[in-house]
Amino acid sequence: MRNPHDVLLKPLVTEKSTDLMQENKYTFKVDPKANKIEVKHAVEAIFDVDVVEVRTMNVSGKLKRQGRSAGYSPDWKKAIVTLKPGQKIPIFDE
Repeated sequence: MRNPHDVLLKPLVTEKSTDLMQENKYTFKVDPKANKIEVKHAVEAIFDVDVVEVRTMNVSGKLKRQGRSAGYSPDWKKAIVTLKPGQKIPIFDE
């Protein structure tokens, strides 16, 4: 079992993820090698909440250009975590 802080890298705060918070869903950037079970245990351990569902997706890096040179931003993994009704993660309420 890995350290929960190694699985969850950072919370994602975007316009879409803010709208999902109304449905009790929270979005995180996670380690690309983490699976749904590890994400569930990490969120439950760090924030002391009950997780109902975890959805993960791999996000491809975008093409970035600067003059003639071009490269890609790194690929990463995103997880959307659904909590039990009535529970919240306080870090998102600030």
